[in-house]
Amino acid sequence: MEEKKSPKANLENKKLMFMQIGMIISLLIAWLAFEHKSYDKREIDPSLLNREVTIDEEMVEITKQDEQKPQPMEVPKQTTQLEIVQDDVEVEDIEINAEVEQNEVLEEYVAPEVVEEEVVEQEIFKIVEEMPAFPGGEAKLMEYVAKNVKYPQIARETGVQGRVYVNFVVEPDGSVSNVSVLRGIGGGCDEEAIRVVKNMPKWKPGKQRGKAVRVSYMLPVNFKLQ
Repeated sequence: MEEKKSPKANLENKKLMFMQIGMIISLLIAWLAFEHKSYDKREIDPSLLNREVTIDEEMVEITKQDEQKPQPMEVPKQTTQLEIVQDDVEVEDIEINAEVEQNEVLEEYVAPEVVEEEVVEQEIFKIVEEMPAFPGGEAKLMEYVAKNVKYPQIARETGVQGRVYVNFVVEPDGSVSNVSVLRGIGGGCDEEAIRVVKNMPKWKPGKQRGKAVRVSYMLPVNFKLQ
């Protein structure tokens, strides 16, 4: 007759689990045995419980540094010498009368006359020993006038043409001054002739007895329509 056992009642299946639990318990007991400590019993004197403990403080000597006060600078003594002057010099007192009687007549102050010096202009010569000359001669003068004169538009439109006679002074330094029209034709030609003459380069000045002088010169400027 076969014995019938329940699978739950079979302990062979749980053998490994019981073995592991037993090993864990044995390791825990060994660990507690190593960690257990025992202390020696000592008797404590009851008189030591109420005894005060004093700690001696180390006295540190405090050293006070002497403050160094700045010493005042020595100022050299100044000596003042007094020179005694004898007070025996007689000084005349000047009396100023600030009050004037009504009947007293005062002299009227007359300012001195200032004489202005008259500036004497040098004499202007018309004919001299050596007449002034344009740089390069007469031909260069005509060439300069022809190149620089511009026929005025008004004179061109109105048909104005003719000669404008311009008078000017050649100074001792060769510059041109006192430019004026002796006879004009209008239409803007007179103003154009004056402009050209004023813009002239310096001339070779005229000379009288070897000295440069002021010389009057007349120049005709011809305006002609083509």
